[in-house]
Amino acid sequence: MILLSDEFTDLAIHDGVMRTHIFRPAAEGQFPGVVLFSEIYQVTAPIRRLAAFIAGHGYVVAVPEVYHEYETPGTVLAYDQPGTERGNALKIEKPVAGYDADARAVLDYLATHPSCNGRLATAGVCLGGHLALRGALDPRVAAAACFYPTDVHGGTLGQGKSDDTLARLAELKAQALFVWGRQDPHVPFAGREVIRARLEAVEARYEWHEVNGAHAFLRDEGYRYDPELFVQTTGWMLSLFARVLRR
Repeated sequence: MILLSDEFTDLAIHDGVMRTHIFRPAAEGQFPGVVLFSEIYQVTAPIRRLAAFIAGHGYVVAVPEVYHEYETPGTVLAYDQPGTERGNALKIEKPVAGYDADARAVLDYLATHPSCNGRLATAGVCLGGHLALRGALDPRVAAAACFYPTDVHGGTLGQGKSDDTLARLAELKAQALFVWGRQDPHVPFAGREVIRARLEAVEARYEWHEVNGAHAFLRDEGYRYDPELFVQTTGWMLSLFARVLRR
């Protein structure tokens, strides 16, 4: 599909505006909506390409700037040491309630977007994988694709490095996909086991994949990118979305 990939809207939020980038098919009609949450670097070129990839399969994709309270609209952090330090610092400076409010605002926007049919999903990588999981606690969300979500096992997201994601998984009604890199130091085997045990305890509807990949293997810049794993694992995501959002 031809995409209109250069759109954005500044959503009114409690403390100002949250720039949200929209990727959607140019074709007539309505499509399911996906909120794509980024890494700590915000809406980088690899995130934009991932959003366009999803949209090209027939979805309206909204990508919010997760640090809108702290950075001017359009800010992209570099994939270098200063950018990493800034992103990691903001990740634990922002209150968890702020992340949740952002998710509600983007879901509200997508639900009423003229190109969206009201069927909603979330997706995300790294920090965004965690935010996709929290966003899927909203009962409007039918599916969630969480790629190597960080901080879930330790409950260390947000201000005070204290979140309640594991505790709230009993609220998860969406069908979830989890994809992990076995060589990812950010979520070791013991941490993955904590998450999976909790999903089992609450009888969540989920699928679970562990692959031989490093952290950020989906990011199509840098030495950790694995194009074969990109094709394989995003295929699982597209299969989930097609099964849940198009039935």
